[in-house]
Amino acid sequence: MLISLGFQGVRLRAFTTVCTLLCLGAATMAAVTATPSAASTTPSGPVDVLSAGSLQDLMQDQVGPAFQKATGYTLDNVSMGSDALASSITGGTLQGDVFISASPAVNTSLEGSGNGNWVSWYDQFASSPLVLGYNPNSKFAQALKSKPWYEVVSEPGFHIGRTDPTTDPKGVLADDALDQAAKKHDLPELKTLGTETSDVFPETSLVGELQAGQLDAGFFYGVEAAAANIKTVPLTGTSLAGDYTITILNKAPHEAAAVAFVNFLLGKAGQKILARNGVVAAKPKVSGLEFAPIGVEAALK
Repeated sequence: MLISLGFQGVRLRAFTTVCTLLCLGAATMAAVTATPSAASTTPSGPVDVLSAGSLQDLMQDQVGPAFQKATGYTLDNVSMGSDALASSITGGTLQGDVFISASPAVNTSLEGSGNGNWVSWYDQFASSPLVLGYNPNSKFAQALKSKPWYEVVSEPGFHIGRTDPTTDPKGVLADDALDQAAKKHDLPELKTLGTETSDVFPETSLVGELQAGQLDAGFFYGVEAAAANIKTVPLTGTSLAGDYTITILNKAPHEAAAVAFVNFLLGKAGQKILARNGVVAAKPKVSGLEFAPIGVEAALK
C-alpha cells in the first residue's frame, strides 16, 4: 500500500512538472509572438515642426504632450518669425518635417526649383486676431482698459514692443495697425512708432520682455496672448489677423510622423486645443491639393 502511494505520488509529480513546462513554453511563445505585433502598433520617434513664433508656447506646452499621448510620436518644435524660418530652410540651417506659417505668402518663398522646391502644397487652416497685450502692472494699464488704445500708446513714456516686419508677418500687421490709426485719427506720432527700431524684438522674446516689465504693451496674436496668460485689449478700428498655414516639407525626414501630426492638428483634438487658445478655425483652403500626401487628404477637405 505504501509502495502504491509512492508510485502514484511520483507519477503525479511528473505529470505536474510536464504541465508546468508546457505552460511555460506556451507563454514564452505567446510573448515572443506578441512582442513584434505590439511594437508595430505603437509608433514612436520624433516629428520636427518649424512653427511661427506666436505658436511657441502652445506647441510646447499643449499640442506636443497631447500629440504624443494620442499617437506615440514626440514633437520637436522650433519657433521663430515665419519669414526667418523660411530663410533658414532655404539656407540649410534648419531641417524639418512640418512648416507652420502665420502668413500664406511666406510659402511662396519655398516653392519652385529656384527656392529649393521645399513646398508643393499648403493648407490655410486657421487665424488669430492681432491684439494689444499689456502688463497689468504698467502705470498705463488702467488707461488701456478705459481709453482707446491708439490714444494711450501715443502718450509720452509709453513703451510698446513689436516684431521685425522683415522677418515676421506680425511685425507687418503691427505697422499696419499703427499706420491705419494714425491716418484715421490724425495721430502722426503713431506712424513714427512704426519706424522706430528700439521697440523691435524677436518674436519668441517679446512675451518675456512684456512679462518682465520692460514694456507697457506689445502687439501679439490672440493665440500667444492666451497661451501666456497675457491681458489684452482689442485694436479697435482694425481687423487684422494672422492666417496660419500648414504643410509637410518635401524631403521630410519623418514623413509618417509628419502625416500623423497634420491629421492630429487639423482633427478634433487639435482643433479643440487651438480654439481654447484664441485660434479661429477656417474652412480648409488648400493650395496644391493634388501634391498633398494621400494620408492627409481627408483632413484637408
